[in-house]
Amino acid sequence: MNRIRRILVPIKHIRAKALPAVAKAAQIAKALGARVQLFHAMADPLYVDSAELAEGLEESRRQECLAQLEKFASSLRRRRIEVTTAAEWDFPAYEAILRNAHSFGADLIVLDAHPAAHRAPWLLRFTDWELLRLSAIPVLLVKNPAVYQRPTLLASIDPTHAFAKPTHLDREILKYGSLMADSLRGALHVLHAYDPMPSSMVPVQFTVAKAFPEIQAQVARRAHAALERALGSAAIPAKRRHLVGRHPIDAIEEVAGEIGSSIVVMGAISRSGLKRLVIGNTAEKVLDELSCDVLIVKPRAFRSRIGRSMRGSRIVPVAVGPVPM
Repeated sequence: MNRIRRILVPIKHIRAKALPAVAKAAQIAKALGARVQLFHAMADPLYVDSAELAEGLEESRRQECLAQLEKFASSLRRRRIEVTTAAEWDFPAYEAILRNAHSFGADLIVLDAHPAAHRAPWLLRFTDWELLRLSAIPVLLVKNPAVYQRPTLLASIDPTHAFAKPTHLDREILKYGSLMADSLRGALHVLHAYDPMPSSMVPVQFTVAKAFPEIQAQVARRAHAALERALGSAAIPAKRRHLVGRHPIDAIEEVAGEIGSSIVVMGAISRSGLKRLVIGNTAEKVLDELSCDVLIVKPRAFRSRIGRSMRGSRIVPVAVGPVPM
């Protein structure tokens, strides 16, 4: 069954001239016969001097946003893609997007990446990062404006669970990687990055130079066997199966560059509390380094804890008084 039937595209800047996420969502929707919704979260504070004025201003601005979204939608409709538009007063923006995704029944969120480099990924300050952390729906983060042309996709899996990724998450990664590759008429590669010298494999009595090659060979054999088991009967040629003895953060960037990947598909497990804020996870750390798009997939059991009720606008009263001379 086609698992991508509805695609949500959040529009960050309503008057943007270039919207790569819209173009790429259109490509995917056209290939899969999916429906698209363009959504703008009206999350900025509303500065007014009366409640009556706020109500009228809310609706007029909402209609302005909808009119602009309709301009974007018209080009997609000319390509015979079913498109709807929505704009709502709600905040913060990432929560508004997730609430809209739930009401729309989205199977995929396609989002333009924040244009600035994210210097402190563990703080998760931007809407992009909060969406990746909190969304149970796969998120395609668009970093490269070039449209897809028989793209190469790289699915990063962890069949030995060395980096805390469960088995069922690997299945989801491969499933979405295959679906996207097939729909875009591209090629799917699979990467398994492993630690060539895990501490559990190096007892004190064996920490001599001559023992290292034997230990590394043993670890490599286990990693290869795990990769083959994970892929099973998948129709992925040997030349598209990559086994790299490095940490995923380094291996993903390396292999993606070598094969000219347009999309990297990887899994993420949301962290909580101090551990998440300070350490983060592989997905968060590698995103800034990649120049290609990234599709983040969560385990099927993951559930977002975002409330379903919209917050409305943030009204900030402005005192009106005599103008000082």
